[in-house]
Amino acid sequence: MKKIILLLMLVSASLFAELTNAYMTQQMLDSDLPIVDVRTVGEWKEEGLLKGAIPIEFFNIKGKYDINTFLKELNAKVDTTKPFAIICHTGSRTSMIANWMSKDLNYKVTNILGGMEFATKGLKMKVYPYKK
Repeated sequence: MKKIILLLMLVSASLFAELTNAYMTQQMLDSDLPIVDVRTVGEWKEEGLLKGAIPIEFFNIKGKYDINTFLKELNAKVDTTKPFAIICHTGSRTSMIANWMSKDLNYKVTNILGGMEFATKGLKMKVYPYKK
């Protein structure tokens, strides 16, 4: 009986959470899917942002993070009851963050594989200056 209850709990949790791993495409950028850029302020200033990207720093320049501050800003700028995507420089930070968001917060999140590196160098997507 305990195994059945545990199985039902796992299945029901997976109905709400959803993690997708996908490379950036022009269609993704042109869609209504919000893209949250979790890189550092310095990276935004140096490398720019994709069109429409929502800059919300997760790790600061020293690698520190404040989950409460991040979530407060995320929930103020993004409807987290709907799917959204996250991007970083190469996809390594977002792979950790997206997994956590999906499993622990039940968000429907897309981890953009290859990050800005792939989007700008591989796909030659245009970037825009970061304006605070």
